[in-house]
Amino acid sequence: MNASSSRIAPPVVAGLGFLAVLVFAYLHPKYFSDFRYLGALLGLQVILACLRYYDVIFFPLLMALFLWAGMDVPLSTLGLTVRWLALAIAAFVGFVIWMRDHRHSFGLLHLVALSCVLTALASAIVSSDPNTSLLKALSLSLLFLYGSTGARLAIRNREVKFAQNMLLVCEIIVYFSAIAYLGIDWHIFGNPNSLGAVMGVVVTPVLFWGVLVAQNPTQRYRRLMALTLAGFLLYLSVSRASLLAAAISVIVLCVCLRRQRLLLVSIFVVALLFAAAAVIDPEHFERSIETQTSTILYKGKSEEGVLGSRRTPWQKTLEVIKEHPWLGSGFGTSYMERSFESDSSSRGFYTKVGSNREHGNSYLALAEYMGLLGLVPFAILVFLVAQMVFRVCVWVRHTSNPYHCAIPFSMVLLAGLVHATFEDWLTAVGYYLCVFFWTVAFWLRDMVPAPVAAPTRATFRAHPQVVRSYETVTRN
Repeated sequence: MNASSSRIAPPVVAGLGFLAVLVFAYLHPKYFSDFRYLGALLGLQVILACLRYYDVIFFPLLMALFLWAGMDVPLSTLGLTVRWLALAIAAFVGFVIWMRDHRHSFGLLHLVALSCVLTALASAIVSSDPNTSLLKALSLSLLFLYGSTGARLAIRNREVKFAQNMLLVCEIIVYFSAIAYLGIDWHIFGNPNSLGAVMGVVVTPVLFWGVLVAQNPTQRYRRLMALTLAGFLLYLSVSRASLLAAAISVIVLCVCLRRQRLLLVSIFVVALLFAAAAVIDPEHFERSIETQTSTILYKGKSEEGVLGSRRTPWQKTLEVIKEHPWLGSGFGTSYMERSFESDSSSRGFYTKVGSNREHGNSYLALAEYMGLLGLVPFAILVFLVAQMVFRVCVWVRHTSNPYHCAIPFSMVLLAGLVHATFEDWLTAVGYYLCVFFWTVAFWLRDMVPAPVAAPTRATFRAHPQVVRSYETVTRN
């Protein structure tokens, strides 16, 4: 194509596209009188406009759309449609750009992710609800395709700057959430468990790392304030899974960095505050402890034990797995409860297929969806993610270097793996935490530092490129 034709081509294509839209509007006017279709069309135009700066803009845009669709904010119903358009465009455009680059590479993690997609599609075909199952499998394939290609473009050669921006975004989320929940009583995340998941899995690990690597007192105190607010919002959510996930990520990071003293000081300060409260008003303190213990630990069901709220969905899921151990119910679909009287020929309670039953555990949910045979590639994928986290923790333990950008991502993954033990979201692609978790997993695969040959606490001085790059970005 010569220069003159290349200049003429864009206006011609734009004109033909505009003419096609006018013809479609004339033939189907109802689509242009519906607010939802107009909103989806506007969202599509914004998404296409952002393709010019795909590397920098598209991941923040994608996460913003998924958050918009999953939060209690104005026009959130529009996001339900636009987010899938954005994910599809992000996956296919990212794949084209990545494959066009001759330096592209794939590893074992990407191969296992592909096998998970193929297994999910095969499971959807034989599902009792193939339409729902196939849509869920296709959404998983789009997410893994994006994570394997386009998402890696967003962070390639700009890991330090991206980590800095992620810290800033976490601070903004905390302050905005604090104003919404504590100031105007606006529960923007809807379900309290969603608030806990965001604060416990993402915000707390990232901000805690940000406090440790702060370059000046002002930056450290600002992040510490945001971390304190995140902890209070986490407590406000009354989500035990989120509290446990955040606590484990913080403890593991302190131990790996040999900052046990910091951990002990934090525990001492909390204990001192509790002691002061008990001395000032013993009766009120005792009543508050009893109330909070019943609310947080037992969810108001102290007679059933700590795991009383989880025991019932776990037992139901295990019964379904026993009834259908090998092939499962189909990816993303579950057998719903039905009594024997309504279907005397049934072999068990779970004869109806749906997708809204609570499992209380992402891993048990996968076992029900896929069966023990189809579960194998997903189990390998989770193992590879855990292995990457372990390798980063070993490197940090050997070097005592807090500045590597793989550290906050590994802590997010660690918190997510713990949280998924008590909540069902690990393969629910419509949930923003699922999208972020798997994107971070594919990022971490490219960022895991090489093993250290000779462990020593001062080894971080042998890695000045990490420290210098971090300080350079901070100063700029």
